Amino acid sequence: MSVSTYFDTMDYGPAPESDKDARAWLASHEASFGHFIAGRFTQPGGQLEDLDPASGKRLAHLTQGSAADVDAAVNAAQAALAGWQALGGHGRARHLYALARAVQRHARLLAVLETMDNGKPLRESRDVDVPLVARHFYHYAGWAQLQESEFPDHVPVGVVGQIVPWNFPLLMLAWKIAPALALGNTVVLKPAEDTSLTALLFAELAQQAGLPAGVLNIVTGDGSTGAAIVAHPGIQKIAFTGSTEVGRLIRAQTAGSGKSLTLELGGKSPFIVFDDADIDAAIEGVVDAIWFNQGQVCCAGSRLLVQEGIHDLFIARLKKRMEKLKVGAPLDKCSDMGALVSPVQLERVRRLVEQGVREGAQCHQVALDTPPGGCFYPPTLLTGVHPAATVATEEIFGPVLVAMSFRTPDEAVQLANNSRYGLAASIWSETIGLALGVAPQLKAGVVWINSTNQFDAAVGFGGVRESGYGREGGREGCYEYLKPRHRLNRAQRNTASDTPAGAHKDSPLQGGLVDRTAKLYIGGKQVRPDGEVSMACYAASGERLEDVGLGNRKDIRNAVAAAVKAGGWSSATAHRRAQGLYYIAENLSARADEFARRIALTTGVSAEAARAEVDAAIKRLFSYGAWADKYDGAVHQPPLRGVALAMPEAIGVVGVVCPEEQPLLSFISLVAPLVAMGNRVVVVPGQQAALVATDLYQVLDTSDLPGGVINIVTGKSAELLTVLAEHDEVDALWVRGPAEFSATAERLSVGNLKRCFVDHGELTDWHDAAQGEGGEYLRQATHVKNIWIPYGE
Repeated sequence: MSVSTYFDTMDYGPAPESDKDARAWLASHEASFGHFIAGRFTQPGGQLEDLDPASGKRLAHLTQGSAADVDAAVNAAQAALAGWQALGGHGRARHLYALARAVQRHARLLAVLETMDNGKPLRESRDVDVPLVARHFYHYAGWAQLQESEFPDHVPVGVVGQIVPWNFPLLMLAWKIAPALALGNTVVLKPAEDTSLTALLFAELAQQAGLPAGVLNIVTGDGSTGAAIVAHPGIQKIAFTGSTEVGRLIRAQTAGSGKSLTLELGGKSPFIVFDDADIDAAIEGVVDAIWFNQGQVCCAGSRLLVQEGIHDLFIARLKKRMEKLKVGAPLDKCSDMGALVSPVQLERVRRLVEQGVREGAQCHQVALDTPPGGCFYPPTLLTGVHPAATVATEEIFGPVLVAMSFRTPDEAVQLANNSRYGLAASIWSETIGLALGVAPQLKAGVVWINSTNQFDAAVGFGGVRESGYGREGGREGCYEYLKPRHRLNRAQRNTASDTPAGAHKDSPLQGGLVDRTAKLYIGGKQVRPDGEVSMACYAASGERLEDVGLGNRKDIRNAVAAAVKAGGWSSATAHRRAQGLYYIAENLSARADEFARRIALTTGVSAEAARAEVDAAIKRLFSYGAWADKYDGAVHQPPLRGVALAMPEAIGVVGVVCPEEQPLLSFISLVAPLVAMGNRVVVVPGQQAALVATDLYQVLDTSDLPGGVINIVTGKSAELLTVLAEHDEVDALWVRGPAEFSATAERLSVGNLKRCFVDHGELTDWHDAAQGEGGEYLRQATHVKNIWIPYGE
């Protein structure tokens, strides 16, 4: 054929990459692998087969990890922990730099092995995955170097258990172990059972690079091995990437254990195209959003939302572009798509597409001419999809795009947010004001403008809602592997009542009042409890003071509804929120003596201590008033032509359960940071000192705070906590009290995977600024949305 013919047809032949070196590495291990524990490989067990998705042929035998194997790995990590931390930040930085260089020196071998094991095209492994792996180790080498100056009030969490998925085996490994090791932790990692080979190769490279024995341990196996890691008492943190269903199980299993969690879970990300978008660019964006890695991407742009005016044109041109996609051998450098990871995943994709067609979707697929025996599936477009259809709501995790139309930006936002997930979103418009106006309204942890699937070690990644919580990457990713220094030696709270059993006196109400029952505070109004029932409150001496409303499930529902309705507070200016807190402080100051008397009477502290608590509460309100318009985001400059805006956003509706001690100061310390950051709260005061909270009603009424921002429901703390934890419109829980309160909050929060900020029964000194206020509370009161904005032609 002539050159002119090639230009006319744009045909291109195969360009296979040699797998010789990867096969030689496998042969050097006799294609049979044990675990990597304490700096060496164990004897192979050979119970699992690792298969090539493109051919179905066996690549290697792997060892099924047992509880004993996990225990050995945890023991090795614990033994290495002190020495690894003693190296200091600079010593660890040198090791991470060495790991980055090792990845670069063996980049081709890693890329080829990743493609053989996972089925993704070599171009993606070579040009995306492996360079990002090296970038993560370089980036976190820098954080290790800066740790002592940038995180002086924090310490490593300890031994970390990490579980990574099969879609980005090597990249997910880097995302997790780079920050963990950099900040002084040791690791037990389980790769996915289908794609363990690059993790084992990385372990060998780490050994050769001189990483101390036991700092990194890798245990292969199926889900039972992961469960053993999650359950192990010697592990202080779990970092998991995978399905939402498994994330729920992990949250429930670790409830009350004190383990911190990072959960990066499923997604059903919207890809929004406005009628002023560059259509050609947006279509290339679609190709990258859904057919990258065969759609096996948690943040894949699997829901295409196109403005009505260009919908038909866009779909027609997209279909033509689909015909040019080449699905073939993953090691062929000309392949745009490779094979799905396994027959199980292939069957799941087929089943869901068939269900979509049964529910009314029109299916367009590209004809395939692929190698025999592999798990290949064609690029697929489903049009005419209803927003409530299964394929529009469930994560397919395959090369399947569902398309819908919208008329207005408001409708686009509603469709985009019509999901239980909230991982990522992509917006395409030539009007930057429109794009930046829509981005904050989307329920997603990452938003790409006129781009998609942008990742960098300096820019945090993670979701909201049932896409999980926590961030990987950047400074916010560092905090996931650190804990405040003050948590090291905290005493456990004494949960016994200060008043002995039977000491309450059935005396008339103080002052001879016929009736004085404090109501609930919901939607900016004092309301009677639904059950028309009250409970008595007593002085520290045992004398009966007054009654307060005994809130129930319906009262919590009403309070949450009021908080949801007050959503405008989250979009109010930071200056407006600051003024609200200053006004509360001003009105509380005017009644300081009254509050001090109430605190002294109900808790039994001295008049001086009671007044000190009021003064501290006023000061704390001023602190968060100050922070309201100063807790800013950051502008990241990743290695591309553009910026990424890291914007702290309110979580939403937060349930707060207050402790008994220091009732006013603890109440303010928990509520003020949430309100300052734009959240709305439903507060359950400490049961014994509820009158201190009900006295705040009049302060709130005269402080120009919109109704529904702060709602207070008095009653039995344990019962009301249960209702808050199970309520799906509560986005997070802040709980202080007995250890069982923390366990309840974490266990019952799995329905919508609420973020939980709990104390596991540890006593807080609320007067101590290190324990009672500051950056930890502000970080817990927000999540960071990273908005990527490219610039240039």
